[in-house]
Amino acid sequence: MVLHKGNLSTVSTFILLGFSEYPHLQAPLFLVFLLIYTVTLLGNLGIIVVTRINPKLHTPMYFFLSHLSFLDMCYSSVFTPKLLAILVVEDRTISFEGCMTQFLFGCTFVITEMFMLAVMAYDRFVAVCKPLLYTIAMSQRLCALLVAGTYTWGGLCSLTLTYSLWELSYCGSNVIHHFGCEYSAILSLSCSDPSFSQMACFIISTFNETCSLLIILASYVFIVVTIAQMPSKGGLRKALSTCASHLTAICIFHGIILLLYCVPNSKSSWLLIKVSTVLFTVMIPMLNPLIYSLRNKDVKETVRRLITSRLSSHSM
Repeated sequence: MVLHKGNLSTVSTFILLGFSEYPHLQAPLFLVFLLIYTVTLLGNLGIIVVTRINPKLHTPMYFFLSHLSFLDMCYSSVFTPKLLAILVVEDRTISFEGCMTQFLFGCTFVITEMFMLAVMAYDRFVAVCKPLLYTIAMSQRLCALLVAGTYTWGGLCSLTLTYSLWELSYCGSNVIHHFGCEYSAILSLSCSDPSFSQMACFIISTFNETCSLLIILASYVFIVVTIAQMPSKGGLRKALSTCASHLTAICIFHGIILLLYCVPNSKSSWLLIKVSTVLFTVMIPMLNPLIYSLRNKDVKETVRRLITSRLSSHSM
């Protein structure tokens, strides 16, 4: 099948292999991923609803958390439905345009979440180090600008990378050794010079990872110094509890990203790349609402009151 777009590309569809090399695991994997995806949607939607209905949660921290939950739902929904489909149907194809669209949105949400976590680190820095100025420093206008900036930057970066892939020629094999349109998997099918795309990916990836980690590191260095100077154990405990959930989410998110950076793109490492990507696209979006809700009294209290009110209304 041929795409009619000049001499740039001749492949019109790709075949996603997914986990087809393990046919006996297709059904169990489908059930596991379906369960995880359901929990992901319900958990993140629950965080968004809880932060809206409880006035105590109308603060910058929960404003950013609700956007983090939205991003988790979005980038999980970019990959998981297609992953579920190729586990149960024989047709594993995806169109060239569909593949590029999946990559565009997946890349957008991942980069946006990367900087959303950095923004949340800055928010914790202001809350712990400058508590008396917190409501003034983290104004609604600034919070809205920070969120808008993360989405805009994520979109610009992903548009650049998608354009660099779109301009390549794909005239050989159309088999993607992955369950989704991941950058290295797409690039391996190109039969033209990928140097521009590789350079763009290297610059954007390195800049984003470095900048986001520097913001997080700087914020937490100041937080640790401030906590060390606190005289009361109550203030120390409160400061640690307010940062623990965010630190856990950061370690999991950036840990898997760095793992994917370190894995060489070769046939022997394809399985490790797929497993790491599953952790990134399927597991992290499910874990984040659990991490933030299980350690947060206000969230648990709101959920408890919501469930109690629902049960009492049904019993009447």
